[in-house]
Amino acid sequence: MTTLPDLTLAERIARLEDLEAIRSLDARYCRHLDDGDWDALMDLFTDDGEFDGLSRPRGKAEMREFFAGLAAGGLTTFWHFITNMEIDLDRATVRSFLWQPCVTDGAPAIAAGRYTDEVVKVDGRWRYRVKQVRFHFFGPLEQGWDENLFALETARRAAVRP
Repeated sequence: MTTLPDLTLAERIARLEDLEAIRSLDARYCRHLDDGDWDALMDLFTDDGEFDGLSRPRGKAEMREFFAGLAAGGLTTFWHFITNMEIDLDRATVRSFLWQPCVTDGAPAIAAGRYTDEVVKVDGRWRYRVKQVRFHFFGPLEQGWDENLFALETARRAAVRP
């Protein structure tokens, strides 16, 4: 593992820039997924990238079909929140917690889990080689969640938004 005292100032700055670029990658992933912008979402993956969760599509064509098909499976509205990112540049891995209010079959729900990602720099940009999600909780919002974070009425309104 590389330690900061072993690095030159230029190397430290480059590492900080890489960390920020990876944080931005996750922010764009959430935004593009929530907006249903599948082309922009696929641009965040390598050509042979893989999404490991719910299903295991590989390559941009399979992943695009998978993500676009979520609504057909009843998941019509969702918002991703990622926190507590642990980025290991030496191993090119990212781990983070996920919580996700969503609407499934017209009912407000909540999901929580963890992302474990492998990232790689391609043409100067960080991209996902593997994005893995494992859900630890998924259920109707009425079964309980922290109402200070996710209001039931907000999720209900989202189910019928124009």
